Parts: sequence; structure tokens; C-alpha cells
Amino acid sequence: MDTVSDIDPMHQALAEQLAADGVQYALGGWIDVNGRVKSKIVPVNHLPNLLAGSERYTPRGISGLGEMTPNEDESVAVPDLSTLRVLPWDRRFAWMAADLMFGGREPFSHCPRSILKRQVAAAADAGFTFNLGIETEFYAFDPASLERTDGYLQPGWRSGSMKLTPAYDLESTLDAMPFLDRMVAAMQETGFGVYSFDHEGGDGQFEFDFDYAPALEMADRISFFRLMTRQIAKQCGLLATFMPKPYTSAWGSGHHYNMSLADVETGENLFRDSEDVQGKGWSKVAYGFTAGIMRHARALAAITTPTVNSYKRLSPRLADGTASWAPVWSAYGHNNRSCMMRLPYNRPALENRAVDSAANTYLAAAFLLAAGLEGVAQSLDPGDPVDELTYETDGGSASSVRLPRTLLEAVDAFAEDPLVHEVFPADFVTEYIDMKRQEWDEYHAQVTPWERDRYLLDL
Repeated sequence: MDTVSDIDPMHQALAEQLAADGVQYALGGWIDVNGRVKSKIVPVNHLPNLLAGSERYTPRGISGLGEMTPNEDESVAVPDLSTLRVLPWDRRFAWMAADLMFGGREPFSHCPRSILKRQVAAAADAGFTFNLGIETEFYAFDPASLERTDGYLQPGWRSGSMKLTPAYDLESTLDAMPFLDRMVAAMQETGFGVYSFDHEGGDGQFEFDFDYAPALEMADRISFFRLMTRQIAKQCGLLATFMPKPYTSAWGSGHHYNMSLADVETGENLFRDSEDVQGKGWSKVAYGFTAGIMRHARALAAITTPTVNSYKRLSPRLADGTASWAPVWSAYGHNNRSCMMRLPYNRPALENRAVDSAANTYLAAAFLLAAGLEGVAQSLDPGDPVDELTYETDGGSASSVRLPRTLLEAVDAFAEDPLVHEVFPADFVTEYIDMKRQEWDEYHAQVTPWERDRYLLDL
């Protein structure tokens, strides 16, 4: 790739137009297993070469997934021109999402974007378009507070002395507008279609809600969103994090997935049916999709809640004893926010509340889509919906299973699930399992202050 014959004259004209608009650099960002953007940067006049695959990488070993050997071929990043965005917070740069091609010939097995594209294509072959909306949550901290508080980050803003939670608190939101306003402006400029934002349950925790899109487009958006959030936060003197639960007393940060299937030809949403036997307006396709995800819930957790810290969020209670609003059972309910799967009244989409802010959107969307389509193809029945608070029951339904309590439980379930080996390449599965088990072992080997407080003087 990147020979003279590969250069498209239209790409040269695009580079000249971008340069005239003040763009100095271009990049084709690929995504590592942790969801972080990785890329080389080229001068904008090299954009045609970049689009022709000029930039090569040795990605194995990045983020701890696998091990690169000196005799292994490189991967080539091939940018998707349809994703091009000029960075609103720094207009010197033009960004594109990229696929990693191994040796320039075939999708690299560890490329999350390629894994999702394969599942999207399988859905299209079955007659479906997979649409996805994500409710993004994150924390914004004041990094300067580390010097004042013995290493404990304080939220960027704190208004009043609310005993319960600052969720939806207008004054807290208005205090944060120097940051939030820049976020909204950047998101609107780059096509997110923001329709609301608010202060969430934790001090310095925020949520943005924006238009749904086909799954690949949404995953590209989220990759850009994570980069944008951290960069704009830095420009405002803040530190933004997508860690699911930064502190014991903190509310967890979810990334609730709102999923639907549409007819690939007509675009008609296939999750609604006025003749629903439950009288809730959902179709057999919707119930089958729900049941498929419930069937694979424990294995899905290794991807949708992928860190040791994730399982501090998947707990029925917060540190003060109040409800966490995070699921612990794979149950579903029509408007029950204590269930993993919620079938809401106000939109024709299934909400998975288990996914957290650490999830790689490409990998999570691929596995969820495959699980849901299995449920549709096999006409699975999710059982009866659950109305009661699941924290105080055994899940409320014969179809429910307890979600993993630790990353190790989730990874073991992932290793044993046959669908995993259909969704992910074999070497990805092996190396992902190894990486996550090592993560668990490193965490489990640590002796914590809690243990010393509990046992040191009493044993």
C-alpha cells in the first residue's frame, strides 16, 4: 500500500482544502482493547498517503493484549474517510477512525472496529440494521486537589452540602458550564445531536445524551467522545475519567446501551408490535433479542464490565446503604431500573444497564449484537418480566442469573461460552483471557488498607 498508484487525486484536493481551512495535521485513529485512540500523526499534505495506508504499526502488546515478536509483520491503519472530523478544540488536527489490516491484507485479529464490522455484516445478511444509543457518564476532577488532600481527587465543582446526591442539581450543572458548554459546542459541531445533559448522582459526575445511530457509527462517536472529553477537560484545568467507580463513596459510571433492530431495507423498527401478548407493545423480535443477551449475560460481563473496578459498581447498594441503580441480576423488566435489561415505555429500544464506562464500545456492541441475534434466530423466551426491586430477590425470574461479582468470574464465563468463539478471533480470545486473568491476579495479590483495618490487630 501507499504506492504512487494508490494515491487518489480527490484525496489530494481534500488535503489542500483542509490546509486552506487551517488544518495542519491528520491522523487515522485505531482503537486499542481499552478503547483508547492510538495513532501516528502526519502533516496534512501527507493525507492522501495516510488514506492509502502509509502508516504501519506493531499493535500487539498495546494495552497488554498479546505480545509482539520482532519477526512479526506490521499492521496498516486504513482510515475511514466518512468519519473525518476536524477537532473542535484544536483545529490544527483532522481525525478519522481507522481499521487495522494485518500486513495490509486482512483485518488484524485484535482490531475492535473490524470485529464489530463483521457482526454488523452478519446482521445485515440476516436482514437487520443494529442501531445503538449510549448514555455516557464520566467524572471530572480537579487535579490540583491532589496536593491539598493527600492524594484524594476532589470533584471539579461542588455546590451546597446535599446529603443524598447532586443528581439533576441545576446549580451544580450551571457551575460546571465553562466545561459543559465547550463540550456541547464540540459535540454539536461534529454531528452528535446532543439533546440533553445533566449532573449525575456523584459529585463532579456528568451525563450527555445524544442521537442514536447505526452501531459502527455510534462506536466511532464514542471513541471520539472519550478523546474529546479528556482533552477539553484538560483545557479547562480538569481531569476527566471513565473509570467506573473512582471512590468507595462514589456513584458508578454506566454507559447504558439502548439497542434496536431495524429492517435493513426499509429502516422500520422491528421491536414494536401492537399485538404483544404482554400488552406492552413489544415484538417477538424484541423479546428474543432480550433473551439472547440474558442467556450470555455472565460471559458478556467480561467485555461490558471489563475491569476489576467494574464490579465495585455492580453491587446492589452504595456505601451509604442506598440503592446503587446498577443491576446485579440478568433479569428484565418493562420499566425496572434494577434489572440488567429494561424495556422502557418511552422508546422502542432495549436498554442494557450493565454496561459501564470502561467498556470498549466496538467489542461490547459486537458481542451484544451476536447474543441478541442468537435469541431472535432461536425464538428464545426471556420469561416473565420482573417488577420488584431485584436487589431484595433471587432475580425474580427463572430466566435470571446472578451477574459475576468479580472480573475473574466474568472471564471464566467468557472462556466457557461457545458464542465467544464465533464473535471473536481465536487468538484474540486466548490473549484477552490471559490479559484479564493477569489483571485479576495483580489486583488480588495486593494487601489493602481495608484488610489491615479488619485483621491486623484482631488476628
